Amino acid sequence: MHDDKTHRSRLVEDAAAGEAFVIGMAGRPMVRRLGLLGDQCSVPDDFDQMAAGDIAALFEGAGQGG
Repeated sequence: MHDDKTHRSRLVEDAAAGEAFVIGMAGRPMVRRLGLLGDQCSVPDDFDQMAAGDIAALFEGAGQGG
């Protein structure tokens, strides 16, 4: 946290540029952005709705039959 206060502007610029970072407190990681894939992949805008019908069907079918 001390580094954050001292170097906040640079840290924000680095994060915005895609640099990986970990924010810790008391020696434990609290927030991470690893950036392992960088620009190698993308997440669709409807990611949270993908296969929603299939997933709902799995839940609705649970407990039926055999």
